[in-house]
Amino acid sequence: MKRIAVIDTTFARVDMASAAVRTLRSAGTGFSILRRTVPGLKDLPVACRQAMIEDGADLVIALGMPGRADYDRTCAHEASLGLQLAAVLEGRPIIECFVFEGEADGPGSLETLARRRAEEHALNAYALLFRPGDLRRRAGSGQRQGFADAG
Repeated sequence: MKRIAVIDTTFARVDMASAAVRTLRSAGTGFSILRRTVPGLKDLPVACRQAMIEDGADLVIALGMPGRADYDRTCAHEASLGLQLAAVLEGRPIIECFVFEGEADGPGSLETLARRRAEEHALNAYALLFRPGDLRRRAGSGQRQGFADAG
């Protein structure tokens, strides 16, 4: 049985992990879910790597919501680099799902975007583990998570 870790932050303004977990459960079977929460974006890389090393996660979905300030963009960049390093070191995928507060016009649209992006990344995670042919068929089709597709 595969193990998928879903790790989010308390800094985020939307509970994206619940949307991701709900979507994974409706996508299929053959896996268990490990859910963890850390304070902020820069805590995600260590938590993701620990989920792989200590808990045997085959794939991790890292969910975060950087704020609007320039500093927040810098933190998101550093966290992203850490997530990439953790994935390479462990040889297992980490699906990064960040929603920047400035991507939406208001609280309602931010919540909709965050939930939608988390759901779509969860479906991608499921496909990566169980249905890689689905991803192959969509290659080059302009898929976007959270917004309308470009292709």
